[in-house]
Amino acid sequence: MNNENISKPDQDKQNYIQKIAPFLWFDKQAEEAVKFYVSIFKNSSVEGITRYGREGFEIHHMEEGTVMTVDFKIEGQKFIALNGGPVFKFNEAISFQVYCESQEEIDYYWKKLTEKGDPGAQQCGWLKDQYGVSWQIVPTILIRMLKDKDIAKSHKVMKAMLLMKKIDIQNLLQAYGEP
Repeated sequence: MNNENISKPDQDKQNYIQKIAPFLWFDKQAEEAVKFYVSIFKNSSVEGITRYGREGFEIHHMEEGTVMTVDFKIEGQKFIALNGGPVFKFNEAISFQVYCESQEEIDYYWKKLTEKGDPGAQQCGWLKDQYGVSWQIVPTILIRMLKDKDIAKSHKVMKAMLLMKKIDIQNLLQAYGEP
């Protein structure tokens, strides 16, 4: 094999393959879910779509031309979504953290991602969207407060957070001892 025509990441940034990419298994809603996520997050895009062919029908049972995978990016992070059938379901063991700088940002992502989601799967900033994917909407200030060397302050913040569904920065600040 002649490797001279194969681009290397440092030679051609557009052909760079991210070392690790989350791979999301959907039944048949991969394209719909990706459009939903790309509509919510800035700096996001659909990068490519592959489709099932006739080969392997006896295994995958997808009609020829059906979307197989969708490559997409959210805030520069590459993801791949697969229409793989009803074999696997998402659960809370894996979630995606969205770091937020303001209550406005928290409110925005919470509203968008909980729309048609599971109201019973909302606790401590965690939520499950309409596709069963779990997300954590986390204010960056929470991380700083939880890492505070004053353990009493960080414990008060943790206690306050555990009582919340959507994180409320003002309530965290009050628990921390700041107005």
